[in-house]
Amino acid sequence: MRPDTEAELAELVAGQNEPLRIVGGGTRGIGGPETAINTTGLSGITLYEPGALTLVAKAGTPVVEIEDALAAEGQQLAFEPMDHRGLLGAAGEPTIGGVVAANISGPRRIQAGACRDFLLGVRYVDGTGQVIKNGGRVMKNVTGYDLVKLMAGSWGTLSVLSEVSLKVLPKPEAMATVGIRVTDAMTAVRALSTALKSPYEVTGAAYDPKAGFAYLRVEGFSDSIAYRVGQLQAELSDIGEVAPVDASDDLWRAFRNVESFQGADGDVWRISVKPGDAPEIAARVEAEKTLFDWGGGLIWALMPKGTDLRNRLGAFDGHATIVRADDETIERLGRFQPETAGVAALSKGLRHRFDPRGLFNPGLMG
Repeated sequence: MRPDTEAELAELVAGQNEPLRIVGGGTRGIGGPETAINTTGLSGITLYEPGALTLVAKAGTPVVEIEDALAAEGQQLAFEPMDHRGLLGAAGEPTIGGVVAANISGPRRIQAGACRDFLLGVRYVDGTGQVIKNGGRVMKNVTGYDLVKLMAGSWGTLSVLSEVSLKVLPKPEAMATVGIRVTDAMTAVRALSTALKSPYEVTGAAYDPKAGFAYLRVEGFSDSIAYRVGQLQAELSDIGEVAPVDASDDLWRAFRNVESFQGADGDVWRISVKPGDAPEIAARVEAEKTLFDWGGGLIWALMPKGTDLRNRLGAFDGHATIVRADDETIERLGRFQPETAGVAALSKGLRHRFDPRGLFNPGLMG
């Protein structure tokens, strides 16, 4: 089912009695019920005010269409969403509704914030077929419950998004990256943490163990970048050899899209932890390959097929999500970290409020 208007979407949901799989561009490999509602018919930018740094688009709008419109005005989605297609071997086009529903955020999250932090308003259809609007088109426009933030990261289990309003930001004039040669994860995280605590506005902090380098990105005006890079090089020189890195755009795209895992055999896991815990967690994982982002707060792990990584980790302060695995592994282990009893009860209650008939992506998040 592919509605072309919000009214058609609402009518379809209201008349449905069987579970539904909510699909945008179909680029994230989410399975579920055979019957699906595809939102790509709800496409188009409905409002863009560059001077107000505000963009409104229907949920099925391709991300590339939004990025092209913003680039023409020297602006960007500051949370730089990941493109999963290479990692998952998927086709299709990522949609802005899918990005919001999964709260997809890239390396700049550590400085600018996540997707949900740029979400101003949403329109959505709940499980009864009712159209609901929350938030608006300016910051601080929410009264009552902030359902806008609730929708970001709900993975289509509470509603079907029909429209989103986003804050956008100017693209930086220039960008530079420095690399610090490091011998281990502990040293890498120390370098990344030192840089992130500095006043030099680092917008990317990642580590590639295979390359043996931690990487730091700074953005802004050219003169400012030259000064900040020089200061970072001086402050980090006691940790390891520091040098500028060419092809910054390619490097950060590779981290954002986890390009070094693309085409590699095995399951892909995404582990969120406190940055200071990252070296110990990575050692416990014993992955075939790892990447660190967000200063160590995000670990990508390539594991042998079928590995129960959560069991290998044991209790830890964070959560581990399966990004790529076969259906049997996902069914056996669950895509998302199991919730505690209290959180699970709260989540179940929320899903019942928004989707009392249990239509939307049942079983995906518990």
